[in-house]
Amino acid sequence: MIQYSLKCAKGHNFDSWFQSADAYDRLAKAGLVECAVCGGGDVEKAIMTPRVKSGREPARQNGPLSAPASPAEQAVTELRRQIEENSDYVGKNFASEARAMHEGETPERSIYGEAKLDDARALAEDGIPVVPLPFMPNKKKN
Repeated sequence: MIQYSLKCAKGHNFDSWFQSADAYDRLAKAGLVECAVCGGGDVEKAIMTPRVKSGREPARQNGPLSAPASPAEQAVTELRRQIEENSDYVGKNFASEARAMHEGETPERSIYGEAKLDDARALAEDGIPVVPLPFMPNKKKN
């Protein structure tokens, strides 16, 4: 087993364990390494300092590897949990689903998903309420 310090493109730092260095490389190449905070897939190894333990030091107790490090990260994690538990993930169909609900073509419900910037802007300009999320949707759960 090997532990790597990782960093996503949004600046979140976290640690994760892998079976081996090769296992990390295979998972990263397949796009299966995601940020523990925001779920983003643009993750790379961070600079690490070696952890050398002398025989006199007591074993360090670490918390969970994916625990948010700051109050802001904790708030985003809780927001994500609430949205994922109480909304339907509609993927790349977000703009069309939101518009259909606004126009009364489909029943209203809480949704989240992905939209191109131009599509989201058009929704807002047409009076359809949309809010950008501070995390990428977790596609694996839905």
